[in-house]
Amino acid sequence: MTGSKNPSLIEHVSSLKGVGDKSSALFEKCGIRTVEDLLSYFPRDYDICGEIKSVADLRSGEISAVRLSPIGNIAVKRVRNLSILTFKAGDVTGNMQITYFNMPFMRNNIKPGKYYVFRGLVQKKGSGFVIEQPKLFKTEDYMEIMGSMQPKYPLVKGLSNQLVIKTMKQAIMASPYLEEMLPSYIRRQMDLMDYSEAVRKIHFPANMDEFTVARKRIAFNEILEFILRLRFLKRSEEQSINDYVYESSECADGLLDKLPYRLTGKQLEIWNDIKGDLTGKNVMNRLIQGDVGSGKTILAFLALLFTAENGYQGAIMAPTEVLARQHFEGFSQMMEEYDLPIKPVLLVGSLSAKEKRIANEGIENGSYNCIIGTNALIQEKVNYRNLALVITDEQHRFGVQQREKLSEKGKNVHILAMSATPIPRTLAIILYGDLHISILDEMPKGRIPIKNCVVGTQYRPTAYKFIADQINAGHQAYVICPMIEEGEMDGLENVTDYTEKLKSTFPSGVRIRTLHGKQKPFEKEAIMDEFARGNIDILVSTTVIEVGINVPNATVMMIENSERFGLAQLHQLRGRVGRGKDQSYCIFINTSESDDAKQRLDIMNHSNDGFKIAEEDLKQRGPGDLFGIRQSGEMAFHVADIYQDAALIKEAAALADRVLLEDPDLVLEENAPLKEWLKSNLFDFTAL
Repeated sequence: MTGSKNPSLIEHVSSLKGVGDKSSALFEKCGIRTVEDLLSYFPRDYDICGEIKSVADLRSGEISAVRLSPIGNIAVKRVRNLSILTFKAGDVTGNMQITYFNMPFMRNNIKPGKYYVFRGLVQKKGSGFVIEQPKLFKTEDYMEIMGSMQPKYPLVKGLSNQLVIKTMKQAIMASPYLEEMLPSYIRRQMDLMDYSEAVRKIHFPANMDEFTVARKRIAFNEILEFILRLRFLKRSEEQSINDYVYESSECADGLLDKLPYRLTGKQLEIWNDIKGDLTGKNVMNRLIQGDVGSGKTILAFLALLFTAENGYQGAIMAPTEVLARQHFEGFSQMMEEYDLPIKPVLLVGSLSAKEKRIANEGIENGSYNCIIGTNALIQEKVNYRNLALVITDEQHRFGVQQREKLSEKGKNVHILAMSATPIPRTLAIILYGDLHISILDEMPKGRIPIKNCVVGTQYRPTAYKFIADQINAGHQAYVICPMIEEGEMDGLENVTDYTEKLKSTFPSGVRIRTLHGKQKPFEKEAIMDEFARGNIDILVSTTVIEVGINVPNATVMMIENSERFGLAQLHQLRGRVGRGKDQSYCIFINTSESDDAKQRLDIMNHSNDGFKIAEEDLKQRGPGDLFGIRQSGEMAFHVADIYQDAALIKEAAALADRVLLEDPDLVLEENAPLKEWLKSNLFDFTAL
């Protein structure tokens, strides 16, 4: 977090009251070892308890608290493994329905004739309202928390939000002063809050205004550090001379005539750029940014083939094992079909010790010249004979340090990055500042556009029937939910309960599985692999699915609470379908009645163009969009968001360029805090 010398920050988290061995182990699962780590563990959301409403004032799609008294019987029925508790409740202005799933004990907690506060997502059902899984409060208890802004932290099983809050308050008390890493002139120029105050207030803001100011400071730190690292990295790479001699491209160019399709004009243009880079004076640092299905993979294969035919090794790193295996199978098939001089090997974490040893030996002696894998490619045991080219698939999933680590496996290796994340060019130039950018914005002929529809919650039964029809036709489907478990964010669908609901809705022969980020890596990989092989009919997933799997047989995606996602992320998710020869469909479930939500989702309904959607995302996202589903994984930011903070990114980039123009090596006294901060975050200035 900082280069602070405050001794309290390096204390183990167990030094705080109430954190024993069990709690310490849970904190460590979240990456928290020290008090400093804890202070950097920012909330992912806040619970804002609004005023109590009457039934007459409720609106569908809003999270509301309503004071009601149960009416009549509280019924519990079972549907397979699902227990459903329902009852009517009302006030003087009207009645509504309350439903709980798998919570039969609530029957004993609710007495007819008494008033309670029920808080949750209000939805329209027929002519009335319903709240499913609401939180239950006594009126006096709710009045105590009304208007407050309570932090909600990312959790692991066994770690409660209340324990994190209690421990966080102690950590803040124990570390009242955090060393300031930004020079005073930057803080004044950018109108930034002091860092210590920002950390306190991002954890426990008194109101939205206070949160917004604190968040701006934390986000600016992340963005400025990222941009400065890129600037120094670009400076060192620009001095890197191309030591590799690429002469013949006979195999690579010859393959173009043998393929059953013709490359688009844009693909050919980028292929010529890649060849120019590989044969040029300096090492290649290029990003291919193209929509899902635009044909990036064949360009990666051509670059690897060009490298192999000139006697060098190339490596491609994918974000998941499933995607790495799919690349390996595809490359192996092309090698055999066209008799190419590529000798591929797969290197992923799930290989046996013997398989890894054989792969490592072949890589080291040069038997394999095309190495395909995941993070396993950068392990210390992996030694390359003559690595000349490194390709990263889904570039934004890898941090600068990971890319550096892989490129260090050879001497001044060429870098080719690929990304399907639609980032507008103005932002991409900043965020990928060390790379030359190629925009692949022309789709190959013959791709069938995805058919989209935006519907309300009342459309769910029709959507389920449509999914069932697609499954009966031999296809597969995704259902995306924002959350993993009930209660993480009020009013949002979660994969755990949703899976059970679908199992009670679809025939028993329909194979339904759950996928989410808290599962162990081998478990996630196994589920994605089963889906890819056609052994799962419906995959109920969080946004963990947005990269890393290619299933041409999946023809339907249904996204719940779609109004809570950024447009660019919705487009990424939608890109999981439409990969085969059959017509594909995306159903966006809108649980809000707001005009803004309808207008935003209407853009998804009428466009499959990722770059156009990204531009709209920039226009429409703003400081008010604080509690949606965050664009996950972008640039490894914890707080900053590339769409919401687009203006801040541009300001930070301009400021970084001005600072480095006047003080290229940060030697001036006024920039000393900046240099110390970068050093404390493991930036090696001696390499420049």
